[in-house]
Amino acid sequence: MTDNFKINNTEMRNIRGTNGRRQSVVRRFLPAVMAFFLLTGCGKEGTPSLTKQGMDAVQTLAYEEALDLFGRALEQGEDTRLLYRGMGLAYMGLTRYEEAIVYLEAALHESGGRVEDMDFDINYYLATAYYKNGRAQDAVKAYDAILALRPKEKNAFYLRGYVKLSQNDFEGAKKDFDAAVALDGRDYDQMLRIYTALEEYGYKDTGMVYLQSAMAENEKSISDYDMGRMCYYMGDYENARDYLSRLDTTKEYGAALYLGRTYEALGDYNYASGIYASYTENDQSKAEIYNQLGLCRMRMKEYTQALEAFQAGMNIEDNGMMQTLKFNEIVAYEYMGDYKTAAALMNSYLKTYPDDAAAGREYEFLRTR
Repeated sequence: MTDNFKINNTEMRNIRGTNGRRQSVVRRFLPAVMAFFLLTGCGKEGTPSLTKQGMDAVQTLAYEEALDLFGRALEQGEDTRLLYRGMGLAYMGLTRYEEAIVYLEAALHESGGRVEDMDFDINYYLATAYYKNGRAQDAVKAYDAILALRPKEKNAFYLRGYVKLSQNDFEGAKKDFDAAVALDGRDYDQMLRIYTALEEYGYKDTGMVYLQSAMAENEKSISDYDMGRMCYYMGDYENARDYLSRLDTTKEYGAALYLGRTYEALGDYNYASGIYASYTENDQSKAEIYNQLGLCRMRMKEYTQALEAFQAGMNIEDNGMMQTLKFNEIVAYEYMGDYKTAAALMNSYLKTYPDDAAAGREYEFLRTR
């Protein structure tokens, strides 16, 4: 889930982008952890068919269907632990976090005292559910449990630091961020997550120090791509453009994404859209590129082309950002003046994402048109 990408209200109401500098870190990265373990979570070979069907349904966001399949699997005596885990994920997808917690905790208790790989991914899910349910201290304890057994789990350090930061524990958060960086000073993805978290909570200068240190300490080994995107996040768009322009943006996904974003930040949406469009000529598998292309078209008031871009992204299987694309599709219909279609799609959207308050407000607007 991503936050609203705000455009001047007289020009456009709400549209959602993937610009990390304007996103809620918890919305952007905790769900990413969930998606990672959903795809890689451990299970026994030959998982019974109903359990597998349920997990497939979770991946396609068909959470009610997944719960039905898991319930039938329980009746047939399939692996209880896997099913409790799956039910926890389905309830998380439905934003019913209290029920998710019940099942995820039950999945942990099914371990019989043996710590397995599955326990770690369940704890990651559980931490997310605790946090979403307003139980930040329990989320911290879940990360504590991970780190007690895997003291070099840098992602747990980062996430625990984020939760602490959200609770105004800057010193505790910084200690965790420092520990994550110490484990891998060349993990630039992690460095950018730390920067974005600190920026979100008003500690941008501290975040800048992390990026500046990484750039200075790795000056001889850092790639043009990593230098370019760090310059982008720091707001140094001229240097970001220079570094990223050295790369083949027609074939290199990251280069195309960040150079396009850089031109967007510089206000040149036409050039940015050209970068995205050129990339899609060689690779039609990156939903984020299509989303950014749609955003540029929206900026240029080319709403039909924007809609086509969002829908192209939606047609990519397991695209990882269906919620953003669906929301932006609705906005495109709205700006094309097709309020009936926009309202119908928003009604369906809210059934899948009931905790999206901004979408709820938008729906009320659409119902009056």
